[in-house]
Amino acid sequence: MRDKSNATVAGAITAGALGVLGFSLSLPATRVAVQELDPWFVAFGRAVGAAVLAAAYLWLTRAPRPTAAQWRRLAVVAAGVVAGFPLFTSLALTSETASHGAVVVTLLPATTAVLAVLRAGERPPPAFWLAGGAGLLAVLAFLAAGGTVHGTLSTSDLYLLAAIALCGLGYAEGGALARELGGARTICWALLVALPVTVPFTLAAAGSHPPQAGPTAWAAFTYLTVISMFLAFFAWYAGLARGGIARVGQIQLVQPILTLLWSALLLGERLAPSAVVAALAVLACVVLTQRTRARNRPGCGDTVVRRRRENADQHVGSGP
Repeated sequence: MRDKSNATVAGAITAGALGVLGFSLSLPATRVAVQELDPWFVAFGRAVGAAVLAAAYLWLTRAPRPTAAQWRRLAVVAAGVVAGFPLFTSLALTSETASHGAVVVTLLPATTAVLAVLRAGERPPPAFWLAGGAGLLAVLAFLAAGGTVHGTLSTSDLYLLAAIALCGLGYAEGGALARELGGARTICWALLVALPVTVPFTLAAAGSHPPQAGPTAWAAFTYLTVISMFLAFFAWYAGLARGGIARVGQIQLVQPILTLLWSALLLGERLAPSAVVAALAVLACVVLTQRTRARNRPGCGDTVVRRRRENADQHVGSGP
């Protein structure tokens, strides 16, 4: 039994890490895409493209339809990760660097953990919060030392903060729902739920600013569609469902470091020499968060979480 539990945790961490790797290029790719394409088209067009892939996946796997309650929760997921985060990051990165965007992304694991408590009934122990907070401080210190933090909040910063709040909500709700539907089906159904919003906005953006761009911008847009908006979520939601939303969500503390590396390699943005030290500190904190044992709320909350985990044993195998 213990071996099975260890294998489940290891699988959750691996899945979460794969999701983070896929997400880590999202800000640099968005920065490239919005230099030539309308940000509204980038935000909603990639969701429409991913929805086509999602429909094909659901049809090929003959996925059963969600229940009425699950449809409502899928709407929350769609508002957070299909519409909210792509839109506000696209608007922010029209005038801001991907490196600066990594500053605000540092807040995402903490936001996800708080919302996991509120939405999914999780109750991480104090050691978890201490390790997660240490990782957060390590990344913020690195970013501040690298000169990527501005002295005042700009409009782009407000866009990024809105993106993080909505994304954290989408992660927490999607991770909890993936215990019932599986990681792949959760993002696929969320993409389809969002179509009544994403299609009109995509057409409107294309009509007002016909999409004309070079191969690099289109390559970035394709990455955002296939990886950031689709495949990365297969692994990410599966990891959150198996290992706990708050705990696995802390793996994303590594994402700002990866984003800065991609920004330096692909965009020529400045990378502080303290990156290696910060990366090692963050990795140590991530390891500590993974060694803590989460507890659920007593009473009815325990029953809800236990039932969702039982459903996950049956359905989580439907996605990576």
